[in-house]
Amino acid sequence: MNIEFDSYKQKLGEIRPTLEKLADSLNIEGLKNELERLHAMQEAPGFWDNAEKSQQVVYKTKTTENKIETYEGMLASWDDLMTICEMAAEEDDDSMLDELKEGFEALSADIERCRLQTLLTGTYDANNAMVSFQAGAGGTEAQDWCQMLYRMYTRWAEAHGYTYKIMDYQEGDEAGLKSADILIEGENAYGFLKGENGVHRLVRVSPFDANARRQTSFAAIEVIPDIQDDSQDVEIKAEDYEMQVFRSSGAGGQHINKTSSAVRLIHKATGIVVACQTERSQFQNKENCLRMLRSKLVEIKEREHLDKISDIKGVQKKIEWGSQIRNYVFMPYTLVKDTRTGCETSNVNAVMDGALDPFINAYLTCAATGNWVTK
Repeated sequence: MNIEFDSYKQKLGEIRPTLEKLADSLNIEGLKNELERLHAMQEAPGFWDNAEKSQQVVYKTKTTENKIETYEGMLASWDDLMTICEMAAEEDDDSMLDELKEGFEALSADIERCRLQTLLTGTYDANNAMVSFQAGAGGTEAQDWCQMLYRMYTRWAEAHGYTYKIMDYQEGDEAGLKSADILIEGENAYGFLKGENGVHRLVRVSPFDANARRQTSFAAIEVIPDIQDDSQDVEIKAEDYEMQVFRSSGAGGQHINKTSSAVRLIHKATGIVVACQTERSQFQNKENCLRMLRSKLVEIKEREHLDKISDIKGVQKKIEWGSQIRNYVFMPYTLVKDTRTGCETSNVNAVMDGALDPFINAYLTCAATGNWVTK
């Protein structure tokens, strides 16, 4: 028998305990009980009378089913791979080695993905994510870098089955973008992206410099959870903000409504500014602005451990400029390195195409263990 089959059989034996522990970490039995309860709710008379509530239950049912199916799929894959090892031993057949290798790599990746999900225990980790992009000082160069980051995160979202909605998009003067806000929708979007919050630094030969000089640019990313909680604790009164209406503009194509229905809200107590220009009506844009503002205020309140929203005074540090969390070097060598986790890669093009998982995974692992890189 090919010695590689023996090796893979041993590897499968080693990951089996990890797979079994995941059942407890993911609370598979609890999810099955929850699924029964959700199914019973959908079968109850009058369930569809409340459209909003029924949609929430249907969404919860789907996500619960997906979690159970994913775990049971991993168990089935483990059984299939072990069967391949045993069949190859009996028949002395090397033809299934490639299938075994591919299957083992896929199973290992699925186990790691599920392991990371067990680290998402924050209050809002399961929520959608609101991601804001802001170009730093430096004019066209910084605005081009800001647009590159916008592309990177939207590519990541698409690759992971998330959808994103443009809330606001302000084009750069000559190229790129000055600022943008998008809503990335899908389970655990905030949990996975929360570590991307901060300043991102680019080093490259400027394509806008006729002398081809080396240029350093900065752009800031802010990630907050989409908090759709309209409780009294986060009530925002009309007198709490200034509302401005303006004509929409930007590279949103069909997503941008070119009328004077765009809305900007300025929160008087903190100076926080939110804007939305993608909906057809001023009312809808205002509602989206209030949703964004509420989410920002709740996130700051909880992060700063404040008793109530009114205790927030002035724009908080997280929204101000700070030191970079990650460096992207395009010359004289290629390197992307996270300053907090030490995670790095020389494949800068892949990263700019949305290959952010190693950095996201490293952040979540460091957050769980406390093993950060000492600056």
